Amino acid sequence: MENMSHTEHRLANFPVSFFSMIMGLSGLTIGWEKVQSLLNLDLGLTPWLLGATSAIFGLLVLLYTFKLLLHRQSVVRELRHPVKINFFPTISMSLLLLAIAFLPVSSAVSAPLWMIGAGLHLLFTLYIVSVWIHHEHFQIHHMNPAWFIPAVGNLLVPIAGVSLGYVDLSWFFFSIGILFWLILVVIVFNRVLFHHPIESHLMPTLFILIAPPAVGFIAYLKLVGELDSFGRILYFAGLFLTLLLFTQIRRFLGLRFFLSWWAYSFPLAAIGIAGLTLFAETGQAFYLQLGTGLIMLLSGVVVVLLTQTAMAIGRRAICVAEHAPVTTPAAHPPVNPPTGRVVRWLIVVALVLTFAAGVWLAMYYAPAAMH
Repeated sequence: MENMSHTEHRLANFPVSFFSMIMGLSGLTIGWEKVQSLLNLDLGLTPWLLGATSAIFGLLVLLYTFKLLLHRQSVVRELRHPVKINFFPTISMSLLLLAIAFLPVSSAVSAPLWMIGAGLHLLFTLYIVSVWIHHEHFQIHHMNPAWFIPAVGNLLVPIAGVSLGYVDLSWFFFSIGILFWLILVVIVFNRVLFHHPIESHLMPTLFILIAPPAVGFIAYLKLVGELDSFGRILYFAGLFLTLLLFTQIRRFLGLRFFLSWWAYSFPLAAIGIAGLTLFAETGQAFYLQLGTGLIMLLSGVVVVLLTQTAMAIGRRAICVAEHAPVTTPAAHPPVNPPTGRVVRWLIVVALVLTFAAGVWLAMYYAPAAMH
């Protein structure tokens, strides 16, 4: 009886942010589909990645459905939470990303995923923007890059939507995404520059800054069908933000593991796929090598994230009640003990080597016309 009560308690605290895992895994799947297509390789990865990502998504949907049925008030509290509310669109974004991942395999599977994902994301966007407008409890330190999530989801819609024949609808969603990206980027930088530091458990969400211009670039090319100046601006804005965040690596290494670490994954996938897309337009080898290197780097990051998540679940550090209210600004935590720092720097070295391996892969298997 006690075990059953404990299980129900953990289910009540099951966070909607778990769906950010699917965004990272879907991005990895799409990235490897793109790499294999451009390099004319069949590594047999697509069925495994698609199957694993779909299975984990199904499990998360099942668990969150149980939470909704058995602990409805917990879901309502998340919907009213100034930070957690922005993670609900990760559900619809997961559907949109799965639609993109399934598109080269089966349009019959991709189409319904896209339709449900686009419709659900529009509902989430309308609800969240309404909450933003009529709020009575938001404060400046509630603002963080997770607020970009609803906007990024709108930018995802055209990537499969154009191929499925929904061009005007894709332009509609793209316009929403660009509008709110421009609005929110100003607010986020105002918060970061002139107010309290972002809380440690939300620091990884800074990587979400990369996603809007990177995803916007891919979507824009789908919509207009050719590379132009605005497309280049979007790509290089995303690339600059990637470089900027890479220079902050010492700060990220000092953070304790939270589910927010999954915010590292999807933005890396987005900028990597954007580079591969730019190569397809220009034929310049640099973008193929950079894009493949980033997808290989993402693969290493996902392995680390899956390991850390499994360890956190094993020691029951996830699905627990919060120990401090979100309204309390927090300084960045102290750095890890020396042994922890050594381990993390070794992981960084390993990730750098995976990036180098990706660059080598692109150089070795580059299309014959480039040799």
